[in-house]
Amino acid sequence: MRVIIKNAKKNIMKILAITNQKGGVGKTTTCVNLAASLASLGKRVLLIDLDPQGNASTGSGIDKAHLKLSIYHVLIGEKTLKEVVVSSEKGGFDIAPSNRELAGAEVELVNELARETRLKTAIGKLSDDYDVVLLDCPPALNLVTVNALTAANAVMIPMQCEYYALEGLSDLVNTIKKVRAHLNPTLEIEGLLRTLFDNRNMLAQQVSAQLISHFGDKVYKTVIPRNIRLAEAPSYGVPVLSYDKSSKGAVAYMELAQEITNREITNRV
Repeated sequence: MRVIIKNAKKNIMKILAITNQKGGVGKTTTCVNLAASLASLGKRVLLIDLDPQGNASTGSGIDKAHLKLSIYHVLIGEKTLKEVVVSSEKGGFDIAPSNRELAGAEVELVNELARETRLKTAIGKLSDDYDVVLLDCPPALNLVTVNALTAANAVMIPMQCEYYALEGLSDLVNTIKKVRAHLNPTLEIEGLLRTLFDNRNMLAQQVSAQLISHFGDKVYKTVIPRNIRLAEAPSYGVPVLSYDKSSKGAVAYMELAQEITNREITNRV
């Protein structure tokens, strides 16, 4: 009898850049709570905080004021990602934290070779350690954001359903096209996430309809509502899933995690 041994499939790590140059759209809230929700579904998750404000770090229970190592040290080439990663105990995921020190990376990298691919190279050394890597980008189209878009294989754009959000969206889409043309030909917009949504607001409903009309199934079915529990959780240094798992915000992010997981399964079939 001949025994055929099939090779195990190599783990394909999903690298998702969560970005919008407009502040206050729920980008960091999405990063922290999506990381926790995916982890609760059994995914091995790494969140990389690329914002000098370090809010994703704080929201994950990390004391950014007393960090000895951060993502800054990775981008300037002093440390590997494995050396700076710490665990978010309440979140159930790992995080490469950030603080104000990261603001200096922009200046320090400006004359360096391959400056746009620093993060991609660092993530590439992680091998099969994680199923999902989430990149919390700064609210600006700068060199750190370009590093994130170069490293990612997909982009999530959180946005409020308001007029000015549509203006900013066109700028971001153009940037993604430029990165795809020059640095990362496989980069795709995975989805647009409607955040801070108030269904009673007529303008929000109209903008939501425009998004669906223009982007179709690129718009996630899951909608993140305005929710006081989502706003309160960061002050306790925990994701909303740990703070109040029955809240509308926690339920919505669990639905988003499941939608993303289901998309992955569908794409493999």
